[in-house]
Amino acid sequence: MEITGRLVADATVRAVNEDKKVTGFRVAVNRTYQSQGERKEETAFIECTYWRTDAIAPYLTKGMLVQLSGFMTAQPWVSRDGEPMASLQFRTEQIQMLTKSAKAN
Repeated sequence: MEITGRLVADATVRAVNEDKKVTGFRVAVNRTYQSQGERKEETAFIECTYWRTDAIAPYLTKGMLVQLSGFMTAQPWVSRDGEPMASLQFRTEQIQMLTKSAKAN
């Protein structure tokens, strides 16, 4: 599956255990459509993870346009009220930067 969108914030890195880190970021994906003759736009915000290396994190900055390849996963969890919940996450396998990072030289 591929998605193209803009980063809504700089990527972050968090440690999963002593020797494994994951890069996390959020992407906004826009969709335009016609409804009753009027052009409308809808934005979906997608939580993404990248497990291959955390070295890419400094280059993934807010506003960048990226094309991602990967797959969706569901993470089940239980709310404070004891209700079963789930969140969707895009597990990124490949990242193509379509615009330059504001922090890259």
